[in-house]
Order: sequence, then structure tokens, then C-alpha cells
Amino acid sequence: MAAFVSASGATDPDREAKQIRTVVWVVSLALVGLVFDGYDLVVYGACVSTFLRDATQLGIVTPAIAGQLGSYALFGVLVGALLAGSVGDLIGRRKVMLFSYAWFSFGMAVTAMTSTVAAFGIMRFLTGLGVGALVATTAALVSEFAPKGKKNLCNAIVYSGVPLGSLMAAALAIILLGSVGWRGLFMIGALPIVTLLPLAYFKMPESVAWLAARGRMAEAQAVAEKTGIDVPEAAPRPAEVTRSSTGDGKASWAGLFTSYPLPTILLGLMSATGLMLVYSLNTWLPELMLRAGFNAQGSLSFLMVLNGGAVLGALLGSKVADRFGAKLVVAACFAIGALAIFLLTMGFPLGVLLAIVAVVGLGTSGTQTLIYGLVANYYRTNVRSAGVAWCAGFGRLGGVGGPILGGYLAGGGFALETIFYILASLGMFGGVLTLLVPSGKVMSEVEPALIRAKSA
Repeated sequence: MAAFVSASGATDPDREAKQIRTVVWVVSLALVGLVFDGYDLVVYGACVSTFLRDATQLGIVTPAIAGQLGSYALFGVLVGALLAGSVGDLIGRRKVMLFSYAWFSFGMAVTAMTSTVAAFGIMRFLTGLGVGALVATTAALVSEFAPKGKKNLCNAIVYSGVPLGSLMAAALAIILLGSVGWRGLFMIGALPIVTLLPLAYFKMPESVAWLAARGRMAEAQAVAEKTGIDVPEAAPRPAEVTRSSTGDGKASWAGLFTSYPLPTILLGLMSATGLMLVYSLNTWLPELMLRAGFNAQGSLSFLMVLNGGAVLGALLGSKVADRFGAKLVVAACFAIGALAIFLLTMGFPLGVLLAIVAVVGLGTSGTQTLIYGLVANYYRTNVRSAGVAWCAGFGRLGGVGGPILGGYLAGGGFALETIFYILASLGMFGGVLTLLVPSGKVMSEVEPALIRAKSA
């Protein structure tokens, strides 16, 4: 693989100490940013029941309207992610992330002050743009700072912020909704503008790899000296590596759909199915549990347990996937989640129901984390970024559809059991899609040797 050169004359222990501090700061800041992404996801779900039952808040909100409002933010996330993918390559990761923190914080604050359905929906979409830009840029930045051999670990830690934020939203809703109302909960989502943003401004450096790739070597070396991160030397051109290691020589989106047409479609559908489950449950689970006879705080407790199960499930699932392969683990988690959703209809006592909901979290949000790992390791290097972008972008269509599906089911006169049966069927469908994905041959092990041979 490409060699690295030290950016300064510092001794190795000094450089390693700088690198560790830098990685800790980058991972910590990225983690907190995604905590607020997860918070944004669930805080709306925690407030849906209030909107449905109190027309003085935003006006008349039906289940169908509530589903649409839930989808506006997700559509904004989709648009923001696609835009940030290209903008981040032009102006840098750091600038996009700082702008994202400010954008979605301001959006949450303005959303808290809206008083009509239309204004609330518009602000949910605009806030989603900032969240999407953050999600799209975080993975690139963390991957470019994470030490070799620990990239998966760093990404797993960072992306656990989404269910952690969801858990935090549910917990704060239980504690504070009665006293500060939904507007207060949304104002909490604006806190990054006075906390995370200033810290990131001083502690989050620009990516050394990005600076070097843009030919800004003097800046790259200056940042490398401060952070202990090595400056990549010039590596063989992607086209040269591609011709040596693959037959068609096509990279990015072209190579994605010519070399992997069926897997790409299946992986995109897997992600869409998983996110449809994630967003339908996070938006509508409190309302469904209210209909099942639980009080408001009890129904929000299910939401908190759902996301707690997702955090633990993703960490445990990642370890199993490293040993037995991600494909089988993802399929198994889809099936486990579907079974757990089905068991919610069986009338178990509260303690058993909470345990089952935790397993549902493993089989939905936890599974989605594993899907990203599967996709990242499925494609060869020169189409990997496009593959992950496709999975995340196409998957967001499922995220957009999740709240709408929940609204249709909740407002369509369906029995509670029927709603859970439909959601369980989605989980089984995701498992079948996973099993249909052809076994992929990852090129990462053969490419370094080819690159070395080409460089010799």
C-alpha cells in the first residue's frame, strides 16, 4: 500500500502521543455530533402524541399529517447528504462539519418557535439538510484520521452516537416533556451551537489526507506536525491500480453498476428496508404503545429501551460479524428483529415486553449499522465510496417512507396486532434480501501488492 512519511522531525513517541490526542478529539466530537443526529430523529417521535391530541400546538394534526411531518426531515437528510458529498470534496471536511453543526442547531431552535403545521414541516426539512451534511461528512473525516487497523472500531464508536442520541431524546422526553413541552425539547437540540461548535472550531483539524489530495502539501504538513497524522505520499493513480486489479477499469458510479449490478440493487433495497423499520418504529412506537394501554411515560420508556438495545446490539453484532462474516449476521439480525416485533403482539407482562423491545432495537437500528459495515467491505476500493453512498442515499428513501407507512397504518383503522405483523414482515423481507446478495470478493488484500508492484 502507499507509504507514509513523517510530517516532522519529532520522535515516534511524541508523534504517536499527538496522533492519539487528535484521534480522541476527532472521534469524540464526531460522536457527539451524531448523538444530536439521533436526538433529532427521536425527539419528533416523542412529541407526535402531543400534536395528535392537542390542536393548540400546531393546529389539527392527523396521523397521516404526522407521518408526512416525520418524513420531511428525512427527505432533508437525503438531500443534504447528497449535496455534502460533493461540497466536502471541494471545500474540505472540517468546513462542512462546522457549518452543519451551526445549521441544524439553528434549525432546531427555529422549529421550536413555529406555531403552524406548514412552518413546522418547512423547518423540519431545512434542519434535515444540516443533519444530512453531517452524516455524509463524518464517515469520511473519521476514516481519514483513524489509525490503521482501527478504522472499523472508530466508525463503530462514532455511529453508536445515533442510537445513543435517540435514547437520550426518549429519556429527556420522559423527564422533561411535562414541564418544558415539545418546544423545550427541540431547544435542547439547538445546544450544539454554543457547545459542540466552539469546541470543534478549535479542536477539529482539517483532514491531512484531503489537503494532500488537493495538492495543498504545505498546509498538510503543517497540520500533520500539529496532529501527528502522517502525510500520504503520492500513490499510483486510481486508473492504473484499477487496470491492474480489475478487468473493466471502471471506477466510482460507473464501476458500481457495471461490475456489481445485482448486489448493488439488493444492498440498496436492504438499506431501504432497514431504515424504513428504524424510522417507522422511532416515530410511531410511543403512539402504538399508548394505544396498547400504557401511559405517556410508559410508552416513551419503550422508545428508550429500543435504542438502548440498538447500541448494545450493534457492538455485539460487529464482533460476531468479524468472526463469521457480516452477511450471515445481518440476515440473522433481520430475522431476530422480525421475530421480536411479532412477539410484541403476544400480550406478555411489562418486563418481558421491554426485553423484547430491546431485541427489536438490535434487529432494526443495530442491523442498519451492520449493513454499512457489510457494504464498506463488499466492493473493491475504487467503487467502495460510491457503494456506501448508494446504500446510505437510497436507504434514506426507506427512511422517508417509514413515518408515512406508520402514519398510514396508525390512521387506517388497522388493529395493533396487524401493524406489528406488517412491520415484522418487513424484517423478514430484509433478511431474504440479505441472503440473496452474492458472495463478494473483497479486493483490499490483493490491491496493496499490485500497488507495490506498480510502484517498484
